[in-house]
Amino acid sequence: MDVTFLQPVFAASGPYATVCADITHNTENADAEVGLRVRAVAEQLVEQGAPEQVVDAVRERLLQTNDGGQLATLRGRALIVAADGSVVLDEVLADAPRDPVARWSPSPDLMPVLRQLAGRVPHVVVFADRIGADIAVATLAGQPEDQDTIEGDDFHARKVKVGGWAHNTYMHTAENQWEENAGRVADELHSLVTRDKAQFVLVAGDVRARQLISDKASHEVGAVLVSIEEGGRAAGADREVVEQRAIELVAEHEAHEQAQAVERVQAASAHGLAVTGTALVVEALRKAQVETLVLADQLDDEQLFIGPDQLQLGVGADDMTALGVGDAQRVPADQALLRAAVGSDAAVVVVPRTAMPGDIPVAAVLRYTDDSTPS
Repeated sequence: MDVTFLQPVFAASGPYATVCADITHNTENADAEVGLRVRAVAEQLVEQGAPEQVVDAVRERLLQTNDGGQLATLRGRALIVAADGSVVLDEVLADAPRDPVARWSPSPDLMPVLRQLAGRVPHVVVFADRIGADIAVATLAGQPEDQDTIEGDDFHARKVKVGGWAHNTYMHTAENQWEENAGRVADELHSLVTRDKAQFVLVAGDVRARQLISDKASHEVGAVLVSIEEGGRAAGADREVVEQRAIELVAEHEAHEQAQAVERVQAASAHGLAVTGTALVVEALRKAQVETLVLADQLDDEQLFIGPDQLQLGVGADDMTALGVGDAQRVPADQALLRAAVGSDAAVVVVPRTAMPGDIPVAAVLRYTDDSTPS
């Protein structure tokens, strides 16, 4: 997972409020239910000493889900709010949180967010008919980052029974128009897939439109194209089933990424390009050696030391003294490791603890080795 989206979190001054909240809004009493859950979150933050402007910012952002717009369809929300009340992270969760969080702490508690985050898998969802398509580009399941509409020419787009000598001409013209419209959609999809490196393109809608788009698709689009019979572009068509399929595809890609990360650790270890265990990973992070940080979803109850700089971290106080840091803080290991990973532009993959080789809690694939790297 590319975690550059977390950079604004660490650019802000702490302490931080970390919130993973259930904002499901799909019942008649949803406004009241969400209101009660948001009030409970606010009360927990107040009890932990969060200032008024932080609590107000959390409350206001979570209650935006009651406005009846797109946000009202979401089930889970993750927020990080800095001490000045600025919202430095606002992300959609894959579902209502399994582990709701409302925490005020010196360092942002990001592991619960990453465990429940809707997958950051670039993808495209298309609702097509024979005239054009509605296209949503997303890096988060359920949260389109960009939406576009392609409208082709509808002149003679419908085949009609006119009879006589003109019948074949009308039929041919309609088919040509459908193909031209599908070509426009396919061209746009090629631009999006090559630009954003989309992991899949999910196409729903009219069966002939889907077939034509597939026929017109470039090699790059065809390699990641998935078609679904349900859903459509027409008014009143059920789009929820398509959105659910997109979430399922995101989960499949995430599972594949997790398996690949573990395999990479094992393969890289054979060539000295991976380290395992907290101490060795901490040393590699300090030197910006880490290409991919692999964390178990359940870490040991361990704390590390951090300094003002994101790459200033250590296992013990002696490490911080050696780094010239006199005002080090002790924080949970996952917070320190994630902070350093973001500071060194490393990717992060969170995997089930049972999938980690040797039941280790943390590992890293390295960008390079040096004389101090274990062989």
